[in-house]
Amino acid sequence: MSGTVSYVDAVVLGVVEGLTEFLPVSSTGHLTVFEGLLDLPVDDKSVTALTAIIQFGAIVATFLYFRQDILRLAAVWFRGLVSAEARQEPDYRFAWCVIAGSLPIAVVGLVAEPLITGPLRSLWVVAGALIVWSGVLVWAERNPAQKYGEEDLSLKQVLIIGLVQCVALVPGVSRSGATISAGLLLGASRVAATRLSFFLAIPALTGAGVLSLKDVNTDVVGWGELAVGTLVSFVVAYASIAWLLKLVAKYPITTFVPYRIGAGIAVIILVASGVISATG
Repeated sequence: MSGTVSYVDAVVLGVVEGLTEFLPVSSTGHLTVFEGLLDLPVDDKSVTALTAIIQFGAIVATFLYFRQDILRLAAVWFRGLVSAEARQEPDYRFAWCVIAGSLPIAVVGLVAEPLITGPLRSLWVVAGALIVWSGVLVWAERNPAQKYGEEDLSLKQVLIIGLVQCVALVPGVSRSGATISAGLLLGASRVAATRLSFFLAIPALTGAGVLSLKDVNTDVVGWGELAVGTLVSFVVAYASIAWLLKLVAKYPITTFVPYRIGAGIAVIILVASGVISATG
């Protein structure tokens, strides 16, 4: 049974998710804004679930794009559980780093779920976070010690990056923006920080999508619309991954700062003028 969310809405939200998930501009913030523009109940649990579930399409795109890396890391990690020789390999240590770096957001996400799906869904929060976190991007990019590759990062460094990823539970901050910024501040190169951001996204977004299934109400959003939105986000996200990796190899992440600030100001104007409601 179809509900409040139409197939057109699902396609629009899928495109928005695919374009913004891995860019440091906040996919959740953009989805919240577009849900408001589409006159959807932003603070409805099913719409919140839709936001999390269609992100799974972007995660499948990540799996596919990085499949060789993921399979290699998984194979070394499993071998390392029984082989002392395998435990000496850099990939074994890096696999543990990804696991450890993924734990903070899992814990904080569960504990703070009522806050995340409630008060933080306000578009005032989205606008403020878009603008304020832009300053962090500028600060991070100015760090001159961007020299470490992903194999050089320590468990402590990745755990810190994982902790900073928790800040992205605030819509408008951006999960990739938080993790890439933290990586740069800890001395990682832009490419290494971006690749690590992709790896940390897999467990974080997969967990969020699975947990959100319980909140789906088919009177608001049908399974068909969910499937379409997820498929569209997968296709668009796959193309976005390749583009972003090429971009960060040449340009600083501050490239996105003017857009973030402009988007934040636009949201403030839209809400203040009554074009869209701050909370639906």
